[in-house]
Amino acid sequence: MTEHDQDDTPFGSGARDGANAVSALPGTPTDARAGFVALIGVPNAGKSTLLNNLVGTKVSIVSRKVQTTRALVRGIFIEGNAQVVLVDTPGIFAPKRRLDRAMVHSAWSGAADADAVCLLVDARKGVDEEVEAVLGRLDAVKRDKLLILNKIDLIARERLLDLAAKLNAAAPFAETFMISALNGSGVQDLRRALAARMPAGPWLYPEDQVSDAPLRMLAAEITREKIYDRLHEELPYRSTVETDQWQVRADGSVRIEQTIFVERESQRSIVLGKGGQTIRSIGQAARIEIAEAADAKVHLFLHVKVRENWADDPARYREMGLEFPRG
Repeated sequence: MTEHDQDDTPFGSGARDGANAVSALPGTPTDARAGFVALIGVPNAGKSTLLNNLVGTKVSIVSRKVQTTRALVRGIFIEGNAQVVLVDTPGIFAPKRRLDRAMVHSAWSGAADADAVCLLVDARKGVDEEVEAVLGRLDAVKRDKLLILNKIDLIARERLLDLAAKLNAAAPFAETFMISALNGSGVQDLRRALAARMPAGPWLYPEDQVSDAPLRMLAAEITREKIYDRLHEELPYRSTVETDQWQVRADGSVRIEQTIFVERESQRSIVLGKGGQTIRSIGQAARIEIAEAADAKVHLFLHVKVRENWADDPARYREMGLEFPRG
């Protein structure tokens, strides 16, 4: 994976402008197409799983815990002559706290700036209050909108067709896709459809790049995923991970130091576990995936610190790529 600095704009419009200003990237066909697709939906609809499936590798964390995607996560795939930059947005829900507001704002900003918008709906849950709230705001998004019904392998076909009809009556979707992001059913058809909708223009990223997230940010997200996997019920939602040090050694291995921030001492004890067993288990699982992403041997060192009210600290929002909501 190539490390790439993030643009300050929601979709890296500087990358698009820069591509038009200079010669095309190597591998770009003469009839190239390129653009951005936003994946929106309520928490746990399966956006991160779909993003990883479309790209063909992990670029966004997946967890049973709701609202784990916090910033705009960009994954990149090539289909034919088209390069598609996918943006996994935070789940859209009724915000209650400052961090919630920042995440929801990020999701709708992503939708407004995309070339196409995909609404992902968990077919098992159907249309609930959260989905209805999203549908109510879709008219304001002046982009092509596609409906994706996910987890279709878990419900009867008759219910699926009724759900598709109900959603298409509620919003003007250009196309409807029925998929299972987990097993890949229907995903290839979606890939081709998204590629066909991209505007003509040079590719925005090198041919072999699958994400524009810096490796140190992806490493922090991987560790956060392993925390949620290990402590799904025990640890509150508001915890975060930052990569403090990324040192490439002479032998090609990487020494990484990360800090896990929690809000109370009791939470720190939970993450550490008896005799440090829990933190060791988290570190071992994270190290394997980080090594795969970095394509190098990894020495991972984790620290746990209490930082009360970290979710009110503007610096933490910048670290996550979010705009800090005032007030």
